[in-house]
Amino acid sequence: MSDAAVLSVRNASKTFGSRRALDAVSLEVRKGEMIALIGPSGSGKSTLLRSISALQTIDAGEGRIEAFGAPVQENGRIGSGVRKARTRIGMIFQQFNLVGRLSLFTNVALGSLGRIPMWRGVLGLWPAETKHAVMASLQRVGVSDYAAQRANTLSGGQQQRGAIARALVQKAKVILADEPVASLDPVSARRVMEILKELNATDGLTVVVTLHQVDYALRYCERVVALKAGKIVYDGPAEGLRREQLIDIYGPEFEDVFWEGAPQ
Repeated sequence: MSDAAVLSVRNASKTFGSRRALDAVSLEVRKGEMIALIGPSGSGKSTLLRSISALQTIDAGEGRIEAFGAPVQENGRIGSGVRKARTRIGMIFQQFNLVGRLSLFTNVALGSLGRIPMWRGVLGLWPAETKHAVMASLQRVGVSDYAAQRANTLSGGQQQRGAIARALVQKAKVILADEPVASLDPVSARRVMEILKELNATDGLTVVVTLHQVDYALRYCERVVALKAGKIVYDGPAEGLRREQLIDIYGPEFEDVFWEGAPQ
């Protein structure tokens, strides 16, 4: 793992039955990067993201994944230091992963559980520091007015911004976002991507985001990693990804839905 890397994947493979979801994938993520993982459905991008966070074990063998210089998993086993690594990694999911019956405030406050006694969270006895951090984070992402509402009464875009606020309260150094805008309308999706970009640019947060929307990847991320059939087929600057490469990755049908103003 290089000195500047916060995440490192080495020869990671993952097999589901007869399908190879990841095929000897290697990737380094440097501090402060914002990276888009793109590729067709089944290409392995979500499996890679879940493997980095140890929500998914990789196959036994030579594969190894590190976060902040410590092993997350290797040889098909989760590392003993994974809990510490997870306190520094904020996960954002397509379906928001909020507890619907709890208020938005409480959902975001749960991000502090790695630093305060569990009983305080169970009883809702949040320290003043946590309360301040929650409201500041909700304000940061533009949903502080909804702090008292149950999460399941909020729109998808509001819930996703709450999930980002929870990662801020967690004091995450890395945000892994798995299809965070796939369930959102275009306006909400752009707002979520703008927030992630702003946190990356202003706070220096490292962001790795899986996206189906290639135009979002090119617009908001400086580096793009494309997967196809479990292998990385492109890893470089967004502006270096050309039309013919995208057609090769996604298939000839991709040209039919290519947006106006795409790279030539």
